[in-house]
Amino acid sequence: MPTTLSRLSTTDMEVTSIRLEKELKERLKAIAGNRGYQALIREVLWTYLEQQSGEAGGTLNRCEIRATIPATAERAEYCALTGAAIAPQEAMFLGLTPQGALVPLSRTSVETAAG
Repeated sequence: MPTTLSRLSTTDMEVTSIRLEKELKERLKAIAGNRGYQALIREVLWTYLEQQSGEAGGTLNRCEIRATIPATAERAEYCALTGAAIAPQEAMFLGLTPQGALVPLSRTSVETAAG
């Protein structure tokens, strides 16, 4: 998993209350380990925001991709490795991350690494 993004020190953050199911909180704690589940939640939220806004370029390293699956984009996407735009109906890959997420990858980002 990418390292937690250092946006602000915790003293510069606003306190927000969120209700989580007990099982969800326990599973987050187990995954987060020593860095803490709140840092993990911030990382997940920042990653989601970047992916939804198209700012996700460069958030992953090629070595973090466990497998690739050929695919066709159904909508505009951005490569999780390079940030390159992927147009609708363009050939692409889906990359499997260690966390089990499938992320969009441009053909050139995968073919360059394989070649």
